[in-house]
Order: sequence, then structure tokens, then C-alpha cells
Amino acid sequence: MENKRVLIIEDDLTLRNVLAEFLGSEGFLVGVASDGEEGINMIKSYNPDIVLLDIILPKKNGFEVLKEVRDNEGKLSVPFVLLTNLGSLDDIEKALELGATTYLVKGDYQVREIVEKVKEILSKEK
Repeated sequence: MENKRVLIIEDDLTLRNVLAEFLGSEGFLVGVASDGEEGINMIKSYNPDIVLLDIILPKKNGFEVLKEVRDNEGKLSVPFVLLTNLGSLDDIEKALELGATTYLVKGDYQVREIVEKVKEILSKEK
């Protein structure tokens, strides 16, 4: 996965840093954003191959980010992994309807498993 760009949009500094460190050690180029507005700007400028997106974010939530990016035709193909603590069926359905590739509940996955999921998704994107 050398040179694949991952953008992490996550307001939890510790999780953001741990994910960035793990992904970087696997050869990914990692960009980070701490709120939804910054995340949208980073998607435009960083041109990621995949986005890890939290739902509960300052300024714009993950659903708003996903909708805005999916409405911008130039970014339709970017896979989004929603990584959140919200695990209700309604939230999952809403995310998938808005175009999320997959939905992971943070408490159900270790960081290594998240990295493996990123690799799996990107390997299918070829």
C-alpha cells in the first residue's frame, strides 16, 4: 500500500495519532483533520485514496461531510470508512445511504483491525 493516501477525520487526538502512526508504519501517507470543515478542505487538497471519518465532529458532523463530498461529483469514488461510537441501525443505514463504504463501531475493533480493513478496501479498489 505504498504511497496510498489516507485521510483521518477524527476529533479525538489520541485515536487520531494512534491511527496515523499505525497507518504510517504500513507505508501509507497520512493526512489528518480534527473537525468536519477541515476534513472537507483536506479531501479537496489532499486527494486521499480512502477516508476514515468519525460521525461526532465539531463544525460539521460526519454525515454532513459525507453528504457534501458525495454531492461533489469529483470525489464520488473515494471510499469512506465511518469509524464511530454510534452503533444504532438508523445511523448505519443513514451512513450507507449517504455513500459510506463501510461502518465500524470503534469499540468493536482494535487499531490493527482497522488498518487491515483499510488495506482490504484499497486492494478491492484497484
